[in-house]
Amino acid sequence: MLRQSSRLLTRATTMAWRRPFSTDLPAANRVDSTFPKAWKKVIPTTEPPMTPSAFIKPRPVTPSSIPSKLSVNFVLPYSSELSGKEVDMVIIPATTGQMGVLPGHVATIAELKPGVLSVHEGNDVTKYFVSGGFAFVHANSFADIVAVEAVPLDQIDPNLVQKGLMEFTQKLSTASTDEEKAEAQIGVDVHSAFNAALTG
Repeated sequence: MLRQSSRLLTRATTMAWRRPFSTDLPAANRVDSTFPKAWKKVIPTTEPPMTPSAFIKPRPVTPSSIPSKLSVNFVLPYSSELSGKEVDMVIIPATTGQMGVLPGHVATIAELKPGVLSVHEGNDVTKYFVSGGFAFVHANSFADIVAVEAVPLDQIDPNLVQKGLMEFTQKLSTASTDEEKAEAQIGVDVHSAFNAALTG
């Protein structure tokens, strides 16, 4: 077995075939003409319904060179904070740590933790406090950030943060059930992140 391992490793590293990444594939046209044709055969007097693929825009082509800007979409359940905004860099509070995203970043999906999301555009830096969500970084220098809640950092009252932190710390020490402990711990974690965002 050991005699053959070097031969197998050599063959595996010299193979020309590789599985393509999804970003290596061309942006395909998503129009499917088979369903409307089949519909017209069965019900010729009624227009066919729109399928989900009719609403999806084709994926932008991955550029051959790294662009100078990163296009960012930052959305919340109730509003869109940034839509296709071209920026220099975004720093994301991922659960694995702070993650800086520049143009040409490798495709990544990251879960967001409570913390500061900063958007860098030249010398201007806009900071938001996000409670959680996900960031989808695409290989074509697009980033989609979806947060549950977000508020500009300059709209947070430090006095209310300190008051909330003390209240949730007291609730955590007096909690008797697992549910009360979990709720208090979430409150402490979020208010601690608020406090760190304001002081750091």
